[in-house]
Amino acid sequence: MADANLIFVGGGLANGLLALRLRQQRPDLRLLILEQGETLGGNHTWSFHEHDLTSAQHAWLETMVGNRWPGYEVIFPDIQRRLDSGYASIFSHRFHQHLVAELADGVRLNATVTHVEPQQVRLACGEVLQADAVIDGRGVRQTAQLALGFQKFLGQQVRLHRPHGLLQPIIMDASVAQHDGYRFVYVLPLSADSLLIEDTYYADGDAVALDTLRANIAGYASERGWGIAEVLREEQGVLPIVLSGDLPAFWDEARGVPQTGLSAALFHPTTGYSLPDAVRLADHLIALDRWDADGLFAAIRDYSLALWRQRGFFRLLNRMLFMAGPADRRWAVMQRFYRLREPLIQRFYAANLTTWDRLRIVSGKPPVPVGEALRALAAGNLHHKDKR
Repeated sequence: MADANLIFVGGGLANGLLALRLRQQRPDLRLLILEQGETLGGNHTWSFHEHDLTSAQHAWLETMVGNRWPGYEVIFPDIQRRLDSGYASIFSHRFHQHLVAELADGVRLNATVTHVEPQQVRLACGEVLQADAVIDGRGVRQTAQLALGFQKFLGQQVRLHRPHGLLQPIIMDASVAQHDGYRFVYVLPLSADSLLIEDTYYADGDAVALDTLRANIAGYASERGWGIAEVLREEQGVLPIVLSGDLPAFWDEARGVPQTGLSAALFHPTTGYSLPDAVRLADHLIALDRWDADGLFAAIRDYSLALWRQRGFFRLLNRMLFMAGPADRRWAVMQRFYRLREPLIQRFYAANLTTWDRLRIVSGKPPVPVGEALRALAAGNLHHKDKR
């Protein structure tokens, strides 16, 4: 007899949300999450826009949402704008608490997996576990099939000496000094006197200079008049931003093991947001209701490939953001974008652009040198160059 119907390798966002949805919709299935860390979800904040999800998806996710705001703000050298689109965040400590409560003995922490097959996993202790299907959700896979840029960040949750007065998030403040690619500061007001402040870069390399980013956060808070009394926690991340790729070959490397989240290339190509795709995948698989390894692998692979074909325009924009113009002027690409109408911006974040939206985004004079813009637009085979 199998140890479980489904074994989830990695207790991150995508696997956790799929397990939660299965517990809600298919309580008869035996689920087991194997997480090598001490908590599910690690140390992360996951955010999403109101229009990224349907009302039904908002409803089943609601118990894990930590903060909601009715709008957000963006700041660039030449514009400052408030958008009346809702924004929300989930925090990993609440994610962990909720999943452990829902799944009970279906969670094993401090469990290091050394080998994964479609229906079997081997642990570092030598134990071998069997399942109808194994689902691997351990993050970005090393591959030569994707050409990547990176969104790298350091965030600090801080308590201030006095209330900050910020009523909604600042999801991009690109009025800050630019270096190492497009840079912005991201701020979430969590309570009257606490904030999450992140220093973020779109850069070619994935190295993170932590001390520099910490100093940047302290300097930004000082400039805003926010006196930091205490740093409550710190998180860091490096998100992949896809410039080009061969996704069928990427999936061939999975050797028939169903994948989720970043390891399935399921994230917004330009922003790196992964929660909406994780929610949509969970609902898609629940509707298909196939939980054998071959069926799951084919279903997720087909779903990932279909989204890849639909989202080629975003990879084109990514190449503009990483390749066109001097690094300290790439903020102009996003500043121009944020002059567009709010419904288009909502569809952009939901990765659901119309043909007219695409034309509107690229029409007019490019915000970077024309020659470099054209070269970036044409560079659709960067992954082949990476292999040489």
